[in-house]
Amino acid sequence: MLISIALILIPGLLLGFLCSKIKLPALVGMLAVGIVIGPYALNLLDTTILDISPQIRKIALIIILTRAGLGLDMSSMKKVGRPALLMCFIPASFEIAGMLCLGPCVLGLNLMESALLGSVLAAVSPAVVVPRMVKLIDEGYGTKKGIPQMILAGASVDDVYVIVLFTTFASMMQGKAVDIWAFVNIPASIVLGIVIGLICGRILAVVFRVSKMRKELAMFALLCCSFLLVAAEDALMTPISFSSLIAIMFMGIAIRKYEPDIAQNLSGVYNKLWIPAEVFLFVLVGACVDVRYIGNIGVMAIIAVFGAIAFRMFGVFLCLIRTGLKGKEKLFTMMAYTPKATVQAAIGSSPLSLGLTCGNMVLTVAVLAIIVTAPLGAFAIDSTYRHFLKKGD
Repeated sequence: MLISIALILIPGLLLGFLCSKIKLPALVGMLAVGIVIGPYALNLLDTTILDISPQIRKIALIIILTRAGLGLDMSSMKKVGRPALLMCFIPASFEIAGMLCLGPCVLGLNLMESALLGSVLAAVSPAVVVPRMVKLIDEGYGTKKGIPQMILAGASVDDVYVIVLFTTFASMMQGKAVDIWAFVNIPASIVLGIVIGLICGRILAVVFRVSKMRKELAMFALLCCSFLLVAAEDALMTPISFSSLIAIMFMGIAIRKYEPDIAQNLSGVYNKLWIPAEVFLFVLVGACVDVRYIGNIGVMAIIAVFGAIAFRMFGVFLCLIRTGLKGKEKLFTMMAYTPKATVQAAIGSSPLSLGLTCGNMVLTVAVLAIIVTAPLGAFAIDSTYRHFLKKGD
């Protein structure tokens, strides 16, 4: 396992650094390292690392979502309320609708198979989007109009909505009854996640202030609390649960609200923690990409992916009506809401493992979506935000 960790960190950091030097997102190099050393190419990674890969990727997401929460304040969240709420559901719904139109005529799928494929593709990647929005907030770009805050809020909920739809469509294709509680759980899990996160954050803020805990120890306490929230969500067997990832972000928001100085110190520690976490996240996402399916990707699959993204961007545009954003700001938001990675890597192979006839097609298109949209989306954000967004005071 130790050799595998070195193989992840050293080439990942090196190739990420080289990509950043030639004006490409560092994640391009990290994804490439993962693909090369992963089980579908050179197969250099220990099976133990691959077995715990989902947990490692979740830890990386916890780190960046906590960092995002520590950089947000409640007033900015209230300011972007309506469009942020719409972006949780409308763009993903439009992308699924786009695949319903394109799947039968472009890929030869039936409507149910198209809906399943659309639900796999429809999730935006917090791993790509969240760190970049945090960077924009730190640098002050678009913050006056709440653009990065709006994208952060939407991206955090988008995945919850899409995974519920994917589970429902997969159950229907297996002949199982649709669980109505799954749809009731969408708004309930979001609201409960916000409430639980705010309560936990308030308690931690008091503990940090009273104990005068060192920032490194406070970071470990916050991280452990985040782990417990994720474990609690996984352990719940009730029809109504809560979104632990949303709770984690709002825990950071509460700490910032009640103890801004402590939040600033914690934010600095989490920035350093994100450096190795980012490498693990994207290298392990790359390791999930089965290169054997890349050769099966044809022009039709490419058309389907970009067509579905066009539907998604139109959905984002509808969310931004009457927001006061200028044309360039709307275009930036539309581009920033397109990258795919973590969710597609996690559930792209599920239809194949379930024995569904469309399994190979779904996995192939999911692989294509990761390879194309993660680098392109990251590059679009990194290369345009200084030109399309206004820097605040």
